[in-house]
Amino acid sequence: MTRAPATPDAASATPTTATATTRARRGPYRRLPVEQRREQLIAVALELFSRHTPEEVSLDDVAAAAEASRPLVYRYFPGGKQQLYEAALGSAASELAARFVSPAEGTPTERLAYALDRYLAFVREHAAGYGALLRGGSAVETQRTDAIVDEVRRSAFTNIVEHLGVSDPGPRLALLIRSWVAVVEATALTWLDEGGVGSAESLRDWLVDEFVAMFAVTALHDRQSATVLRGLLAHYQGEGPGAKLIEGLTELLLPAEE
Repeated sequence: MTRAPATPDAASATPTTATATTRARRGPYRRLPVEQRREQLIAVALELFSRHTPEEVSLDDVAAAAEASRPLVYRYFPGGKQQLYEAALGSAASELAARFVSPAEGTPTERLAYALDRYLAFVREHAAGYGALLRGGSAVETQRTDAIVDEVRRSAFTNIVEHLGVSDPGPRLALLIRSWVAVVEATALTWLDEGGVGSAESLRDWLVDEFVAMFAVTALHDRQSATVLRGLLAHYQGEGPGAKLIEGLTELLLPAEE
């Protein structure tokens, strides 16, 4: 349940960790058009949530970074921090979902690698916010924030299905794609926690191989997955992401004619 915003008082004005690092001497508040000011507040909040966990960010932090007053922030977000967090999260989710969209050119693995490059770039740019978002347990987490995260996963699923050229994925193929998306999320979190797991490029190539390998295993148990995989292998150009793994699978599933 979302709590009603408390009336600003002396206690709530105590600087937090984020305040201490972002507040600086500033001049008079700038007057901006309504929609521009709202977008600015969301952008500032997103930047703060990207570098600090939600619990570490206060409305005072957002107001200071936006060169605005605390009452002005409440004017645009009367629901307080919860409403502002959801707006910032929605903005980030829209950007992240858009990164799964890739050009129509290239093989499915090339398009998948392109999407992964953009996804991992987002993870790197918004490390703290991404970690807090996917790990859950935040004091400001609600059913609405969960729904925003689920929408990103649905977007990833939809775009991967389009990459594969499948109009109606069956239960096994759908499970494969959703499971791989979960692998990507878990891998990205581990990458943030343990900086020595490799470069973004090596991680991308590993995730592409992981997808192909999971696809091959699923194909052993599902006719639709096997048909889609054979179609992909038959049109494979012999280069790009997943090349070595695909070449090995091609030899197994599409033996050369005698």
